[in-house]
Amino acid sequence: MDERILIVEDEEALRMTLTDRLRSEGYQVECAADGNDGLERSTSGAYDLILLDVMLPRKNGFDICREIRQEGLLTPIMMLTARGQTVDKVVGLKLGADDYVTKPFEMAELLARIEALLRRSSVSRPSDKSGIHHIGPLVIDTRGTTVLRNGERVMVSAREFQLLRYFIENRGVTLPRNQILRDVWGYNEETFTRTVDVHVASIRQKIEADPKRPEYIVTVPGLGYKFSA
Repeated sequence: MDERILIVEDEEALRMTLTDRLRSEGYQVECAADGNDGLERSTSGAYDLILLDVMLPRKNGFDICREIRQEGLLTPIMMLTARGQTVDKVVGLKLGADDYVTKPFEMAELLARIEALLRRSSVSRPSDKSGIHHIGPLVIDTRGTTVLRNGERVMVSAREFQLLRYFIENRGVTLPRNQILRDVWGYNEETFTRTVDVHVASIRQKIEADPKRPEYIVTVPGLGYKFSA
């Protein structure tokens, strides 16, 4: 494999452990030890995934995540956090992170999540030759990974884009949360189904005229979601 991973982590021991293990798995790894260096590397290098600690000197992980997405970069971001509160996890996802792991974590779990995230981010299955979908005021390019609404660029995270593409490719089909979780995230654990709801809510805020009365991604009570365009 030749996937490039950037580790932004100020704890030297953990940074070295992650670097050694990921390289032994065949990944190309680069590191940053503080927030400013992490942001600079994130926005200037071509990485397949960013492991981003939340608590960093000079600039925290939430700010870095926000600025990466403001630059229009869709590089998958996995946040590493010692915080266990749900609110902090939700904040990270809303800012554009694609996944999170709470410290301390098992290396096997981290590797599995990295593999799943890389696998999902590499999947491209456009439903027509051009991969461009015109849906009302939306123009979604599944190959160019761009979303326009009324001619203006909509900034979405890599995971949000994967989820939106998945809905488009299954338009009109009622999709249970556990199926979405399996197909888009690669997880089977029921405990993560809230992740689907958080990402759907975030996408609705960005593409719906009235997120409280969604026109595109609609809730099917007791079942899941359906893309109804």
